[in-house]
Amino acid sequence: MRRTVAALALSALTSCATAGTDAIFASGFDASRWVLGYYVGYEQGLYPIEQVDFSAVTHLMVGRARPLADGSVTTDFDIDDVNGPAWALSAVNGAHAAGRKAVLMVGGAGETDGWRSAASSAHRTTFVANLIGTADAYGFDGIDLDWEPLEDGDRADFAALAQALRNAWPQMILTVPVGWINANFAEPDPWWGTVAPLFDRIDVMTYDMAGPWDGWQSWHNSALYGETDSTPSSVSSSVAYFLASGVPASRLGVGTAFYGYCWQGVTGPHQDGGSIAAGDGTMSYASIATDYYSAAVAEWDSSARVPYLSSAAPLGAAGCNFVSYGDAASIAEKGAFVRAQGLGGTIIWTISQGHIASAPPGQRDPLLDAIRAAFLE
Repeated sequence: MRRTVAALALSALTSCATAGTDAIFASGFDASRWVLGYYVGYEQGLYPIEQVDFSAVTHLMVGRARPLADGSVTTDFDIDDVNGPAWALSAVNGAHAAGRKAVLMVGGAGETDGWRSAASSAHRTTFVANLIGTADAYGFDGIDLDWEPLEDGDRADFAALAQALRNAWPQMILTVPVGWINANFAEPDPWWGTVAPLFDRIDVMTYDMAGPWDGWQSWHNSALYGETDSTPSSVSSSVAYFLASGVPASRLGVGTAFYGYCWQGVTGPHQDGGSIAAGDGTMSYASIATDYYSAAVAEWDSSARVPYLSSAAPLGAAGCNFVSYGDAASIAEKGAFVRAQGLGGTIIWTISQGHIASAPPGQRDPLLDAIRAAFLE
């Protein structure tokens, strides 16, 4: 292991270098804005690594390892103990061959108990050693701490874990995805400013930002603007919160979903009632584009700056009346917003869900084409 447990004794690190062009990237590649594309084992059949369009991403976020209570981590990558490691190694090698970075995604939804025990003072030293050992074994360039939800009571152990990782591996890429903010409860929190120097990127998961919740009307999965009291979410309002909380703009990223939401019982935003029938994993952009979209039902929300499909008659196999999703136009709007705000880039969940395998060569990744134009060109 090139970074030893003894390195944990290094003095506390209070800041890390501003991210930019890096020697691991291909010569001449400017990564001032990062595009971090999540690539997960349970979707291995959707987008083979040899087909990934690396010209549109700067970092491949390979997932996932899971934190266990004793400070160990899994390496089956949601496949199995043999094929999972082989898949992950091929993903890392593919990213490096393309002159891009590979980052180990750790955690994800549903792993809170493992995080809390592994990051506690009783297991933290072991956990840090195992995280770095796993990263070394596969050749990862850094680690993504996907601790969600990160609750107030978790903050001390989370910050201590991030600091220990920085101490042990000062040059690592260290990122964290964080939740979006309900605009009705958006008092800035200076804690985020205190931990921001530990991370190269704090990326707001600005998707899954609507649901049939108390007090809410139907709304978009990832509205750029347009939040109201009854639809209190948008990319812009969440960004405003984290900037006001002290996160430097250059370290702050926003989320782009390569999937949408299928609503039933409502035909568009700002309507009462409705339910969600499909979302992440079941309502991929590839599925929307091939099985749901037609010009006759396509709409554009000029306030939210996102598209949607609207039909009183059920659409597709999921029987949707309102499909909220992102397309090339909304990605262009998001990219312009990121540039205007001086933000650090975007995360994509997940790049495989945008891949249209049945399309002709050169037309299979329209969302990644849009990402490249919006964020990297």
